Amino acid sequence: MNAVTLDSLDLAALLCSRVCHDVISPVGAIVNGLEVLEDENDASMRDFALDLIRKSARQASARLQFARLAFGAAGSAGAAIDLGDAEQVARGMFQDDKVTLSWSAPRALLPKNRVKLLLNLLVIATNAVPRGGTIDVTVSGDAEASEFVLTSKGLNARIPAHVEGLIAGTPESGSVDAHGIQPYYTGLVARAAGMNVALKLEGDAVTIRAVSAASTPQNEAAQG
Repeated sequence: MNAVTLDSLDLAALLCSRVCHDVISPVGAIVNGLEVLEDENDASMRDFALDLIRKSARQASARLQFARLAFGAAGSAGAAIDLGDAEQVARGMFQDDKVTLSWSAPRALLPKNRVKLLLNLLVIATNAVPRGGTIDVTVSGDAEASEFVLTSKGLNARIPAHVEGLIAGTPESGSVDAHGIQPYYTGLVARAAGMNVALKLEGDAVTIRAVSAASTPQNEAAQG
């Protein structure tokens, strides 16, 4: 199957749609909370509205900070990003009552595209446990040769539909829409970062492994 190549304008538009989709829910909740404050005199309802606004504002901020690192420029071309910053935005975005995130990585600088790849793989790892569970993230190596291992465990864990083809740039449908843009973009970033990505399902666990292409045997099954 031939690889799908998106026009730069289409890629930008689809990524913008993805970010807007992630942010619109908490922003809408903030608007609803403000409307309650304007129309409601009951003290308990006003307290409820203020709590909703606070929680939704934190959620919107966390999603925007994550998007800045995962999808945005996050520095000039060739810049490096601190893995500590990646952990911070990852915890803000994903650790909640549904998902428990374990992060094991050195406090080190990695090339921008590798950190972007790690964060995008975390999105896929989260989608692998739709009913919640645990996600373990391990980073080893250095700027020259890196390895990322993300393990998602939970009830009905599965490799998200079509994600492997999208990462490889060869979606089954032959096209990419707003639902598939994030894994497709993950594949673009993986290739730009010189890393190969492979997914494996074993029982109630999905393992996502990304390794530097230079250290991957030619006969190893990998995507990206």
